[in-house]
Amino acid sequence: MVTHFLFLFISLLIICRTESLLVNITILESAVAQGAVCLDGTPPAYHLDRGSGTGLKNWVISIEGGGWCQNITHCLQRKNSHLGSSAKMGKQVAFSGIMSNDPKFNPEFYNWNRVSVRYCDGGSFTGDIEAVDPATGLHYRGARIFKAIMADLLAQGMDTAENAILSGCSAGGLASILHCDNFRALLPKSARVKCFSDAGYFVNLKDISGEAYIEEYFNDVVTLHGSAKNLPPSCTSTLKPSLCFFPQNVAHQIQTPLFIINAAYDHWQVRNILVPSTADPTGAWTNCKADMRNCTLSELQVLQGFRLNFLKVLEGLGPSSTRGYYINSCFSHCQTQQQAYWFGPNSPRLFNKTIAEATGDWFWERNQFQEIDCPYPCDKTCVEDSSN
Repeated sequence: MVTHFLFLFISLLIICRTESLLVNITILESAVAQGAVCLDGTPPAYHLDRGSGTGLKNWVISIEGGGWCQNITHCLQRKNSHLGSSAKMGKQVAFSGIMSNDPKFNPEFYNWNRVSVRYCDGGSFTGDIEAVDPATGLHYRGARIFKAIMADLLAQGMDTAENAILSGCSAGGLASILHCDNFRALLPKSARVKCFSDAGYFVNLKDISGEAYIEEYFNDVVTLHGSAKNLPPSCTSTLKPSLCFFPQNVAHQIQTPLFIINAAYDHWQVRNILVPSTADPTGAWTNCKADMRNCTLSELQVLQGFRLNFLKVLEGLGPSSTRGYYINSCFSHCQTQQQAYWFGPNSPRLFNKTIAEATGDWFWERNQFQEIDCPYPCDKTCVEDSSN
């Protein structure tokens, strides 16, 4: 009991210290003239905390997550929230984890220029449809947003970057994969440029009822947003465009070094790919989906099968030194911006490395980090996910 309370006290101290860094929003009004707007037509936005010292010419760009909207009804709902309108966004956000400016909590990147790109298009920054339906007022312009924000950051000094990372969480982690080579092409050839995908390696697997739920869902997203022309052509030249929304079909063709950070039991994927509500109409999986410790033996067997399928898909990355991965066995989703997961005394460890240490080693080429955790419940370093 004492140990439990000590852990909670330390975690609270970490949260208080790191979330004290509040960074103001930048509304990019100039992007409107280019048609680079959120779902509701408002300008896109980002938050920038300037680097210092040795980090003055280094940049971390982190793309916000938040799922997708695959039909008009869902997009209209997002239109009235921060995921579809900059008018609904808070004026400040707290930077922590990979975005922290404190070397005690972010030893590798604390003094870099750190940018949080807000997500308000609902299509992982791939959409680009010129026409706007006057009945809905919805704009599908995510690809234009990405270009406009990158152009603005280049003008603010990123054009002379010596080191740069494109990162993102969830739908933002997917965007960091899909836009990885595009990002690299914007920066000086002499720069060290790499991409991190946090909880963005969504796999194309059938759900527990045998339906291809996520494949149909992604097909609806790509069709609605007109994403095809902004997905990697190396993939769309041979596969149906919506299949190119899955990292397993594009990651191996990306030329820029790529690091995958993912839980083998990613709880978003468990809840929305493996056991979506349509596949569990009676709610039999409710307790298991809420907390893996509540799963029955038969449910755990299904989850272990999901892990094996996830790892099989991940093999497509290949053994190249330009690929790194940190696959732990936590029941989590998005770990780089949660301080408790990123770097701290009680953070998860894989081969005795925190995520911050592993990504730092891989970025600076001190270690070709390609590690996969043992299956649940052998890893005792996992922390409870605050997003549960």
